[in-house]
Amino acid sequence: MKLDKIFHLKENHTDVKTEVIAGITTFMTMAYILAVNPNILEASGMDRGAIFTATALASFIATCLMALLSNYPFVLAPGMGLNAYFAYTVVLGMGYSWQQALAAVFVEGLIFILLSLTNVREAIFNSIPMNLKHAVSVGIGLFIAFIGLQNAKIVINNDSTLVGVFSFKSSAQNGTFNSEGITVLLALIGVLITAVLLVKNVKGSILWGILITWLLGIICQFTGLYKPNPELGFFSLLPDFSRGISVPSMAPTFMKMDFSIVFSLDFIVIMFAFLFVDMFDTLGTLIGVASKADMLDKDGKLPRIKGALLSDAVGTSVGAVCGTSTVTTFVESASGVAEGGRTGLTALVAGLLFGLSLFLSPIFLAIPSFATAPALIIVGFMMLTSITKIDFSDYTEAIPCFIAIIAMPFMYSISEGIAMGVISYVVINLISGKAKDKKISVLMYVLAVLFVLKYIFL
Repeated sequence: MKLDKIFHLKENHTDVKTEVIAGITTFMTMAYILAVNPNILEASGMDRGAIFTATALASFIATCLMALLSNYPFVLAPGMGLNAYFAYTVVLGMGYSWQQALAAVFVEGLIFILLSLTNVREAIFNSIPMNLKHAVSVGIGLFIAFIGLQNAKIVINNDSTLVGVFSFKSSAQNGTFNSEGITVLLALIGVLITAVLLVKNVKGSILWGILITWLLGIICQFTGLYKPNPELGFFSLLPDFSRGISVPSMAPTFMKMDFSIVFSLDFIVIMFAFLFVDMFDTLGTLIGVASKADMLDKDGKLPRIKGALLSDAVGTSVGAVCGTSTVTTFVESASGVAEGGRTGLTALVAGLLFGLSLFLSPIFLAIPSFATAPALIIVGFMMLTSITKIDFSDYTEAIPCFIAIIAMPFMYSISEGIAMGVISYVVINLISGKAKDKKISVLMYVLAVLFVLKYIFL
């Protein structure tokens, strides 16, 4: 079979059906980016339709590159957090045009390509101790579970305690139960459904969980239990084909980079901020997901990592040309891995679905966040199981791991978790006199210093 020869399915103990289901699952859990990215970047003055097309096209190109260059089941798209930094900090906060911000993203991608080709990013990946790699996997698990809880509005903002739990009583009193309250309830039911399917070893349990939860929502809409309320951000759960099938033009954003500020200090700061977050978010995702899928070798290295990093770097520059913010490897790739995805075929399926979404946007944009939230929560649980691989008997290993784990959900950033983990690992081992015994690499010391400098100057 050609697919087996290209993706080495037997060698990776998988088959076409498993990979296809895994690819669909990953796509379904991150299809929200097709709706969310245009919403965020539109605030910077960019054309919404053009952003949608750029998002789908950049994701399609970068993910297909990942499949063919690395044969890993990792999926890429414009990164959450980086898009908000692009729109709200660089454009609205600092006063730069979105064209200048795109130039910063484009240059960052070029620098990434150089770093990937010269093994710098690969060396950074390999320098991180194995226990810390397992901790990154656990931290990402908590982080994406937290994202799922927020997307479903199970966890909400609370001015007194930062976060709180959704109140059904308040929802009923405010008259929002039929829009907000019912979706929270459906998300909770979705978690239980997905968990039962998982216990029963149903193939594609996470994907089925998404589809069943969405179907329950549609039933609720037909029976009047769920009432769309666009003012509150609750829309119809049915695909809207009223405008027919058409691909929005990318002309308003295509090749619109403005390089007029390239040699200014501010440009360097902006570009470095994009560079830093993208680099360590990507490394964190690769470490976490690869660790969970047992893709790391006995030395904790990821074979063929150069292809994965290069796909990410090229995707970023291509995304800037199309007209979207930094493209990065998505943590939701873990959902496909949890379904058994082990090769680039998973990524290829997800990538093709991003391409297909250009023509079937009404279907993909209709998938509500409360239907994908249970998948993120359950995948969070699966990634949490890596905690058993951490050596808790050695406090110089365990404490930095703990710091890295809690930093990711509490600071809402994979890269911050890695930074905190690396700094604490180096400092604790150095001061306690264990650094020589651990044979900590020179690169770990360099990283620790760079992270400290980042907190001082950025």
